[in-house]
Amino acid sequence: MPQLNDTMSTKKITLAFCTYNRAERLEKLVEAIRRQTTSTPFDILAVNNNSTDHTLTELERLAKLSGPVLRYVTETEQGIVAARNRAIAECLDSGVMIFIDDDEIPLPGLIESAAHSILQQGAECVGGKVALDFSTHARPHWLKDELLGFLAEVDYGNEPFWIKDTSTPIWTANIAYDMRMFRENSELRFDKRYDRKGKVIGGGSDAAMFATLLKQGSRIYYNPGMCVLHDVEPWRLHRSYFLKLHYRSGMRKAYNELPNYPRTLFGIPPFMIKQLLKHSLKTVWMYLTCNPGKLRQTMNASYALGLIAGYRLKNKIPHQS
Repeated sequence: MPQLNDTMSTKKITLAFCTYNRAERLEKLVEAIRRQTTSTPFDILAVNNNSTDHTLTELERLAKLSGPVLRYVTETEQGIVAARNRAIAECLDSGVMIFIDDDEIPLPGLIESAAHSILQQGAECVGGKVALDFSTHARPHWLKDELLGFLAEVDYGNEPFWIKDTSTPIWTANIAYDMRMFRENSELRFDKRYDRKGKVIGGGSDAAMFATLLKQGSRIYYNPGMCVLHDVEPWRLHRSYFLKLHYRSGMRKAYNELPNYPRTLFGIPPFMIKQLLKHSLKTVWMYLTCNPGKLRQTMNASYALGLIAGYRLKNKIPHQS
C-alpha cells in the first residue's frame, strides 16, 4: 500500500485497546484517555474480543459522551492476537497507533510523548514506562523487585534512548507504532503462534513483534514520558502464577522455535533432561537452605519442564506455521 503523504493522515493519532470481560473498568479507562492533552487531535479505538459481560453496552454508552471520539468494533475470532491485528487493520489510515491494555490507566503526557517520538524524532516504534498499581491489592512480601517485570513492569530510567537489542524490551502494555510499517508490509502482524485467549496465562505475541522489529532494523525508542499505571489483578499475585507463566513460556519456545534434534532419550533431547535435573536439584537445595532466590530458581525449573512438554507436543501434533 502506498505511503500516505497528506498532513492530516500522517498525523492522525489513534489510541487503541483490546478488551475482554472488563466492562467495569472501561469508564475509568476511557475517562483517563479523554483527559490526555495533545497538540494533535486523537481518537480512541476499542476492540471487543467477544466479551460475555456488558462490555458492548458500556462502550455504546461511553461513545455518546463528549470528548475525543470513541469508536468500537467486535473481533469475533477469540484471542489477543486476532484482537491486536484487528486494531492494526482499523488504524491503517492513522499516522500513529498507540496500544495500551484494558487493565491500565494512561498518565498525563502519554499520547503527546508517543506522537513526538514518532512524528518529530523519526521513531517507528516507541515504548515507555509501565508502573504497577498495588493500591487495591496489596503487594505480597515475597514479590521482590526482580520479579516485577513478569507482571509487565517496565522502567528503564528517566532518560530516553534508542533501543538496539533485547536487553530493554517494550510491550503492548504501553507502545506506539508508525503505521507506515504496517501499510507497507501486510505480513507484519502479531504472530498467531503466540496467542492468548481469555485469561489463559502467557502469550508472547508482543515479544515476538518486538523481536521481529529488531531483526528488520526498525528504529525503536524508549520514552519515559509515556507512562501507564497497570492494575495487577489478585489472581496474578500468587507464586503459582509465576511458575505457570514460565512453564507456558518454555512450551511455546520449544514448540515454535526449536528444531527437531536427531538424538533423543524417550523422545526428549538429552540436554533438556540435563537442564531440568540441574534446575530441579538447585531448586531443592535453595529451599533447604532458605535461599531468598528460591522462587526465581523454581521458575527456571518450571521453564525447563515446559521446554520438554513443548518439544514432546511438537512431535505429536503437526506444526502449523
